[in-house]
Amino acid sequence: MRIPLSAPDISESEIEAVASVLRSPRLSLGPKLEEFEKNIADYAGTKHAVAVNSGTSGLHLLVRALRLKVGDEVITTPFSFVASANVLLYEKVVPVFVDIDSQTLNIDANKIEAAITEKTKAIMVVHVFGRPSPMREIVEIAKRYDLKIIEDACEAIGAEYANRKVGSIGDGGVFAFYPNKQITTGEGGIIVTDDDELDAQVKILRNQGRDARSEWFEHTELGYNYRLSDINCAVGIGQLKRLELILHQRETAARKYHERLQNNPHLVAPDIDYAGGRVSWFVYVVRLNADFTRERRDSIVVQMNDAGIGCGRYFAPIHLQPYYVKNFNFKAGDFPFTERAAERVVALPFFNRITDAQIDDVCETLKNLIGSN
Repeated sequence: MRIPLSAPDISESEIEAVASVLRSPRLSLGPKLEEFEKNIADYAGTKHAVAVNSGTSGLHLLVRALRLKVGDEVITTPFSFVASANVLLYEKVVPVFVDIDSQTLNIDANKIEAAITEKTKAIMVVHVFGRPSPMREIVEIAKRYDLKIIEDACEAIGAEYANRKVGSIGDGGVFAFYPNKQITTGEGGIIVTDDDELDAQVKILRNQGRDARSEWFEHTELGYNYRLSDINCAVGIGQLKRLELILHQRETAARKYHERLQNNPHLVAPDIDYAGGRVSWFVYVVRLNADFTRERRDSIVVQMNDAGIGCGRYFAPIHLQPYYVKNFNFKAGDFPFTERAAERVVALPFFNRITDAQIDDVCETLKNLIGSN
């Protein structure tokens, strides 16, 4: 691709930091892990942070550490990457989907209460594309029904809601650092929480169920190998130092896209501002208007890719994934706002160092295609 969909932004100082770790005797569970965790906790405004090998692993550990059990229900959104629901199934917890708000694409808080049953134990909030979900309403519902809140902030590090970093508002939150994210560790994720017990539990679970206070090779829990190496953490420490600059670069790119596309009658551009908070721009996603079918959208994406411009189709609805249809009998029409959005979204190239010329090229190519299809 002459213009990729995403691209990691690694500096020479981060490369040197990795080399420094490789010259040391501690490649895992060492000082860089502790430093990265402390820096993330300070940034998020939480007491604790626990680094793991992926955002998915972080979400899974939160589900397990919260003692959710077979048959419990967790309310969440079907418009997300499939991992946010899969981690519930790992523990045989039932995902109960609630449709999205058609403007923000986040879970519609007004529909949550109707989905609560006596089996409901938690709400899994996803801050889709780095835009904060309506946490005030969600927290009020959770308090009223004594529910836990898990924040899937995997796409949203740096996003803010009412002067708080997302991820720090619920019982526990997770950031992810895959190479397409705002900052990267190659692979990796991190759990943030103010809960001392939750912090202790996820640390045990990520390292094969070993309690640091126990004897060597004494495993107090059924755990996992979800550790993040000091090599990854060294990259993360350097990336975090540049996070504010990176977020500014990405917001600037989003505003440039907005200037070029906001008045196009064939498109719905995302809101560029967020009242009372801050968007952390993970991707720049437009929606084709109601005249476009999914087939026409797919054709446009293919033609963009054929022109050397990376585009994506975020997200396929989770409830219509084959596994979920087979095991839960979901069908088309169950969550109409999710399905309508999913049929028309197009993720455009978006990364820290995208140039004005590249944005112009993307926009002109897209405008030509949607006018000719």
